[in-house]
Amino acid sequence: MAPDAATPRLRDPERTKAEIIDVATREFADQGYAGARVDEIASKTRTTKRMIYYYFGAKEGLYLAVLERAYRRIRALEQQLDVEHLTPADALRQLAELTFDHHEQHQDFVRLVAIENIHYAQHLLRSETREGFAAPALDVLTRILARGRAVGLFRDDLDALDIHMIISAFCVFRGANRYTFRAIFDRDLMDPRLRAHLRQMIGDLVVAHVTAGRP
Repeated sequence: MAPDAATPRLRDPERTKAEIIDVATREFADQGYAGARVDEIASKTRTTKRMIYYYFGAKEGLYLAVLERAYRRIRALEQQLDVEHLTPADALRQLAELTFDHHEQHQDFVRLVAIENIHYAQHLLRSETREGFAAPALDVLTRILARGRAVGLFRDDLDALDIHMIISAFCVFRGANRYTFRAIFDRDLMDPRLRAHLRQMIGDLVVAHVTAGRP
């Protein structure tokens, strides 16, 4: 027998868990928490239902792992954004555009957020890491706003959470309401022909809002 055939395949638990979360992300985003089935997730991976329960404890544990990874990814992107060399207005615009790009490319994230809101965030509230999702989202914004105020460019009655809410509302709306918006207004918010227009719009909106009332 050849040496490589006699050697058992080495298991890579982290890789296996990542693969499970990849598949589970699509399943939960498509079917919702109630509609997703662990059997179906297992059938689409190279593991078993028993191993999924071993790694994640239960269906809720798997769903929570999906949510946590989705939030960690967008927060990591925000933290990696190099805005210190930009003017405060350009830095703010770049952060808005980063969120726009992320939500466009990760529609599963938008759907998962909508699904978790249907459940009153009851699963996310059980996350032991959820408190770490706030600071990364606000730290960059806080620094940008402080620089803008220091040079007399930005108004001083807004905080980072105000701006985060505006950016998030626009970018989430575009994905979460795409189909109803198209059904009523006959406009597809994901139409590539509208992309540049909408991407500039969110930057313009945010910059105009923080500079409103300034000379």
